[in-house]
Amino acid sequence: MTATDLPFKIPSHTSFSHLPILDEQFAEIDWQAPWLSHLNQLKYIGDTVKCLTETNGQDSPTARDGQPINIIADILNNALMLRCDGVQEDLPTTKPTQNAQAQTLAFVSQNALPEGEAYEHFIAKTGNIPTRDNLHDLFNGSIWLTFPKTKALLNHYHMLEIAAQGIGHSRGRVRDTITVFDENGAVLVTSDRRIGKGLKAFDWQASLVASRAQWDNPTQVNRHAQAAVYVFGHALLEQLVQPRKPLCAHSLVIYVTQDFFALSLSERMNYLDRTLAEQMDELLSHDEVTPRHLSPLPILGVPYFCSENEHAHFYDDAYVFRSGRRQKSKG
Repeated sequence: MTATDLPFKIPSHTSFSHLPILDEQFAEIDWQAPWLSHLNQLKYIGDTVKCLTETNGQDSPTARDGQPINIIADILNNALMLRCDGVQEDLPTTKPTQNAQAQTLAFVSQNALPEGEAYEHFIAKTGNIPTRDNLHDLFNGSIWLTFPKTKALLNHYHMLEIAAQGIGHSRGRVRDTITVFDENGAVLVTSDRRIGKGLKAFDWQASLVASRAQWDNPTQVNRHAQAAVYVFGHALLEQLVQPRKPLCAHSLVIYVTQDFFALSLSERMNYLDRTLAEQMDELLSHDEVTPRHLSPLPILGVPYFCSENEHAHFYDDAYVFRSGRRQKSKG
């Protein structure tokens, strides 16, 4: 039995007269959606959220000594422990900078963030991730669980930029790139360079349509697949609770050997986290990095991400599947 197969449980350190109720927006999450399938501890998180959303109790959530319960932080901390039990690893940590040592990660109430302290600085200094009881922070925490090395690297570069530039009205090129990918990023993993090149060239036929038979179906691991997309951006996941065709990710392409697709999902994600962290490290160290280094990807155009894209005419929508800046510049 893996950690993701364990039955869910309400965090053991809380006591309720009734189970707490999460906002009705949580009830709108489709936990079977293909863009969620790669998230670590998906079953535990989904089952727990559904339980705390569907309960009929009407009392306000209270914990021991009458202190408020941080529902999402509690769920994520439980999931973090299950993650580590499943892979027999220590808890993940931040990536140290010159002025901050590596800190073990944990999810805490948003109220733990001191007034006036930068969110990224607080994480680097303490390892604590301020978390609110909303969809945005639920998905942010889920990405920390799934890509801990990459998220720690992004925080590391935030700290380097803050140390060098301070905190002003403008974040600068590096932090802008981090923020766009952190909020709205996706990763195309492929063993066929034509698919990756097609995406970068805005050639939707080559990358998404003609190559459809080569794409992985998220509902079942396919060792013969040659391409898959994994969503990284937590704001994008929040938007996908109510999916709309125009939603567009900012993506990176990672080329792999065919062996990648022979791995189990958990093995794929561990490999991808390490590789993505390395690729982001290289990208963010470039002097001229900007968000334009990230390739637009209409996320519902990913094969198997919605039933409508089974039909080729789905991609004829020029408002969504645009010719792109690279083709225009050539013209």
